[in-house]
Amino acid sequence: MHILFISDNFPPEVNAPASRTFEHCREWVRAGCRVTVVTCAPNFPRGRVFEGYKNRLWQREDISGIQVVRVWTYITANEGFTRRILDYLSFMFSAVIASCFVRRVDVVVGTSPQFFAAFAAYVAAAMKRVPWVFELRDIWPESIRAVGAMKESRVLDWLEKVEMFLYRKAAAIVSVTHAFRDTLIRRGVDAGKIHVVTNGVDTDRFSPLPKDAALVEQLGLAGKFVGGYIGTHGMAHALDTLLDAAEIISKEPGGDRYRFLLLGDGANKKALMERATKEGLSNVVFVDSVPKDEVVRYWSALDVAIIHLKRTELFTTVIPSKLFECMGMAIPVLHGVAGESADIVAREEVGLAFEPENPAALCEGMRRLSRDQALYDRFRGNGPQAAKRYDRSVLAHEMLDIISGVVVR
Repeated sequence: MHILFISDNFPPEVNAPASRTFEHCREWVRAGCRVTVVTCAPNFPRGRVFEGYKNRLWQREDISGIQVVRVWTYITANEGFTRRILDYLSFMFSAVIASCFVRRVDVVVGTSPQFFAAFAAYVAAAMKRVPWVFELRDIWPESIRAVGAMKESRVLDWLEKVEMFLYRKAAAIVSVTHAFRDTLIRRGVDAGKIHVVTNGVDTDRFSPLPKDAALVEQLGLAGKFVGGYIGTHGMAHALDTLLDAAEIISKEPGGDRYRFLLLGDGANKKALMERATKEGLSNVVFVDSVPKDEVVRYWSALDVAIIHLKRTELFTTVIPSKLFECMGMAIPVLHGVAGESADIVAREEVGLAFEPENPAALCEGMRRLSRDQALYDRFRGNGPQAAKRYDRSVLAHEMLDIISGVVVR
């Protein structure tokens, strides 16, 4: 079976869509499938092409047996709604054109967010007269409303009509959460074609590690209790909450014991750094994005991982993929996301949930986990065992079964 996968994120980018797509495609190749990924030159989130790549009309490479076709796009940083839409549209057109040159395809998969990549998959599949599968990672454009990136307008109404069109036309929809599936069913999408394959973790890469002593010393974290956020610094993540918590805890007796580490890039990073400097938050350490192979070193430097999203109803339906990476590395989490993912934290006993955008609650979680060694050790011990239930290779084969099912109908 030849799978054509269309995604505008792929390694060496290190965000969740890139990791999930690569790890699934790698497993499908190992299972004997031929896999071609159409993507763009790696540039997320800074909007600058990674070293060693160029933004050309067409580039090919082989990554772990996956045939990767990179196409030209209008590249911009992950900020500014109009420019991002131009980025998305340019990828859609380039991906459709590139797909014409990928021969003998049996099925096309398109992934969101943004659903212009999914629309490209629909068009490519229609041209090739093969089924297509919609991998639903986000309810988009509803998430635009949720973070306030765009005011209510006819454009958003039109995008929602396109969204519903894609749901109807897909041979199968693979949702990353049960809540997304329930939402689609309420909106009238055929329940029989909606499947759930959650995010997971590559347990070979994300496993317990001792603290990297050299890195801890380099970052000035020796002897400190470190709470860290690793990921995109965007509007959806409301990371000012972490700075608020850093300010609160720094003024408490013994507050110098705590440090907050923020690693990554995104639309709000500059503003966060400027605020920390202006307010003299010396207990906050900022680190730029690092290569994928380096990320685990920084995870190892953390005592607890902070997972956080803006407080909005939509985000109660998401499950941040970094939760499973923390499980694999035996790092207890402070989970500032309500809903389905908080239920996983409680059920698996891998950390404490706190109310999103509540810095006092975040501080309380930091204090509790730093003082209650028995509780901390229990969360650490539960993590790797829980991670086995979300092993990426197992989940990849579940998705492959779904894809195979639409091909043989």
